Amino acid sequence: MFDIRYASIRELDISNGEGIGISLFVQGCHFKCFNCFNSETWDFNGGNEWTEETKNKFLELATRPYIKRISILGGEPLADENVDEVLNLVNEIRLSFGDTKTIWLYTGFYFEEIIDSTFTIQLDGWINDNLQKIEKRREIISKCDVLIDGRYIDIERNPSLKWRGSSNQSVIDIKRTLKQGEVVLWQT
Repeated sequence: MFDIRYASIRELDISNGEGIGISLFVQGCHFKCFNCFNSETWDFNGGNEWTEETKNKFLELATRPYIKRISILGGEPLADENVDEVLNLVNEIRLSFGDTKTIWLYTGFYFEEIIDSTFTIQLDGWINDNLQKIEKRREIISKCDVLIDGRYIDIERNPSLKWRGSSNQSVIDIKRTLKQGEVVLWQT
């Protein structure tokens, strides 16, 4: 039994990252951005049960040779309720595929909020101050290739942007960012 739930799995996805991939939409989000395109994923008790069978099916989808990318989005993959299983999944992806698949992670957290352990977010009575969860968020992003960060802001909506909904969000090359010690944007 896993603590995480999921809203949907896309077996063939060309919209949530570069190239052809698969996507997992986790269930649950504290950010609840105004006019979010995926508000049905906000409820942590909604969606579907994430089981060993579901996880294995998802990983099996990634074995197809034309699948080059695995995207994890939601909901909020880095919410306290989801972070443990997302870390397990990212670890299994890296163990199974090494660097042959890129991992794209979409989060409402800004990169700085993930990296800075003194950063506290309070939304609707939820406080993000669990140091173990903060460390797990850092570990997750360190194993990803691309991070799309930032909450969706409706007044900054821009349909012409690739892979993101509002101009405040960034598409970050995580490997280069962590190596250089400053944010480096993903280049296609």
